[in-house]
Amino acid sequence: MATSYDQVVLFGDSLFQGATDILEGFSFQAALQKHCIRRLDVVNRGFSGWNTQDALRYLPEIFPAKGSNETSAPRLRYLLILLGANDACLPHSYPTQYCSLDDYRANLKAIITHPNITAHKPTILLVTPPPLDETRIHQYDILENNLEELTRNAANSAKYSQAARDVAAEVPGTVLVDLQDGLMKHAVSLTGKLESFEYDADGKPLLGYLLKDDEGKIRGRRGGLGQLLPDGLHLSGEAYRVFFDLVRPHIGPFPEKLDDKGEKSEFANPFPDWRILADEREEAKKRSA
Repeated sequence: MATSYDQVVLFGDSLFQGATDILEGFSFQAALQKHCIRRLDVVNRGFSGWNTQDALRYLPEIFPAKGSNETSAPRLRYLLILLGANDACLPHSYPTQYCSLDDYRANLKAIITHPNITAHKPTILLVTPPPLDETRIHQYDILENNLEELTRNAANSAKYSQAARDVAAEVPGTVLVDLQDGLMKHAVSLTGKLESFEYDADGKPLLGYLLKDDEGKIRGRRGGLGQLLPDGLHLSGEAYRVFFDLVRPHIGPFPEKLDDKGEKSEFANPFPDWRILADEREEAKKRSA
C-alpha cells in the first residue's frame, strides 16, 4: 500500500487561489510547503469568486466522506479557511456574490462542523477576510467603470471580518488567524503619521475608508494599504508575507531531527533520513563481507 503524506488544505476563494503565485519574489503556498516539507503536503483548494454558499455546496466533492479506503487516503491535519471577501459584496452588485451576514456566519459554522471535515479531526484555522481599500474600489467602480454605486465598501467588509472572529470564538477548538487586523497594523506601520479624522471613535485607523473631512469634502487615504492591496481587494507579495507569518506558528511544530526512528512524533517523517539509509548500506556490506 502506497504511503501518503497527511495534508494541509487551503480552502477558500481567490485569496487562496492566488497564494500559488510568485509576487514580489514571494509565494505563500511555496513558503508553507517549505515549512512542512517531508511532513505534510500543502493542497490548494482556492476557487476565485466563490462565497461561503458555493464552498458549502461543493464541500462533499472536495472533501469526500471517509469510506472503506480511508486507511490509504491522506488525512486532513490542518484546514485553513479563508472566505468572506466575496460574501461581503453589496447586495446590488451584479453578477452578485453577496451572502448576507447571518448566512455567512451559518455557512462558516456548517463548513467547520461538516462531518466530512470533522471525521479527520483536523486543526482548523479560520482566517478573517482582509481589509478592503474602498478608495481603490471607488476608483475602479466609479471612475473607471462608471458604475452608479460601489460594489464593495470597507465598513461592510469589516463586519464580515468580525463575523469570522465570532464564529472562531463560538466553535470550540477553532484557531483564529486575524488577517484583517494583521494587515491593517502593517499598513499603519508603512503609512506613518495619520491625520486626526482618519480614526474611528475607538481610535482605530481608517485607512482605505472614504471619509468626510471638517469641510464636508469626501476623501480617503490608502497609505500602506496601497502596497498590500494593489487593486483594493487582492493581496500583494508583501501582504502574503504578513499572512504567512500569522499562519506559520500554528502549523507544527516539527522536530528538527528528520529521523523519527526511535522517537515518537505527531508528524513523523514517513520516509527515513539519508543517514539512516547510508548506515543500513554499511551494515549490509559488513554482513556480506
